[in-house]
Amino acid sequence: MKRYSAFALVREALNDHKGWTRAWKDAQPKDRYDVIIVGAGGHGLATAYYLGKRFGITNVAVLDKGWLGGGNTGRNTTIIRSNYLQDPSAAIYEKSRALYEGLSQDLNYNLMFSPRGVLMLAQTQHEVRGYQRTAHANRLQGVETEFVGPEKVKQLVPIIELNGPRYPVLGGLWQARGGTARHDAVAWGYARACSDMGMDIIQNCEVTAVRSDGGQVTGVETTRGAISCEKLGIVVAGHSGVLAEKAGFRLPVESVALQALVSEPIKPCMDIVVMANTVHGYMSQSDKGEMVIGGGADGFNNYTQRGSFQHIEETVRALIETFPMISRLKMLRQWGGIVDMTGDRSPILSKTPLGNCFINCGWGTGGFKAIPGSGWGFAELMAKGLAPLCEAFSLDRFPEGRFIDESVAAGVAH
Repeated sequence: MKRYSAFALVREALNDHKGWTRAWKDAQPKDRYDVIIVGAGGHGLATAYYLGKRFGITNVAVLDKGWLGGGNTGRNTTIIRSNYLQDPSAAIYEKSRALYEGLSQDLNYNLMFSPRGVLMLAQTQHEVRGYQRTAHANRLQGVETEFVGPEKVKQLVPIIELNGPRYPVLGGLWQARGGTARHDAVAWGYARACSDMGMDIIQNCEVTAVRSDGGQVTGVETTRGAISCEKLGIVVAGHSGVLAEKAGFRLPVESVALQALVSEPIKPCMDIVVMANTVHGYMSQSDKGEMVIGGGADGFNNYTQRGSFQHIEETVRALIETFPMISRLKMLRQWGGIVDMTGDRSPILSKTPLGNCFINCGWGTGGFKAIPGSGWGFAELMAKGLAPLCEAFSLDRFPEGRFIDESVAAGVAH
């Protein structure tokens, strides 16, 4: 792999940029691999990367039915935070946030990580009590957060209207080391590092069946032929239930669309991420000046990647009360992603009823922030059969009633 640096940029500039090589190989599938990862999004690529880096497992194929990073990894609002209430959630998200801080150096790829801070607004007395409780829990968990009052909120976000007609701002949960990163770059950086370790990233290769023998996985059938493997990892987000059915088991997930939009670019006016869960909208400003706006998931199951007028209206109407200055902006573009939701709004990182087949899914609307931590823990689970970060997120928790209920704790799953 050609190392990126300022010196390399100058050297290539003097050579008319003729020396750059492909970031990752356009691989052809082999007959057999030690590990197959289905899903070349952030979570799947991170899993493959840490399998190689931490455990020396490099005979790995990462398959995707589309193009690399073309699913939810490239269709989100890039928020990174770890201020969750439940201990297992805080552990994996804080591991992820900490990995993000050094990931550009680790991958030798600029992910444009921006620790600008994340503020979650409290606009009801119930939210005030809930966020104060979360701040206390985070203190015990070693996660740096604090509950701040309206004056501090105004200082952090000068454009905010504290005295909205329906939902005045009563304070907020502030995580100064949260932030954003460039979503495409996360997938590209991991892919480049995986390819450099000798792994095969195979795009436009849809898995049509999962093969097994004696209750153990033996490989997959794809649109590019049959491929054998020792271990199989399913990391396909909104299509997890579809692929699990091909493997012969069911998942407690449902798939819905989550939508987002960006405004026309404007001058810098907000340098943090703001989430308003009562009105269910969140917003940040990109490096290009666009206001990146997200809202709630659809209320019905679907597999669409398109937006809808209903959610534009609901989300923007709510945010305008808190940020009146955005009322005259024009929408630049809109998109949707297919998210997989569990009943307790927490992920599944687990062995499955099929031997040597593992599943990583159920991240709902908050998967981007978890990519490095998810890959770190899931790689350990696949390599060793046991991982402390993943233990609480097993499939067993549903029949045993060990729910990790972040939907009730946070009021929102982002």
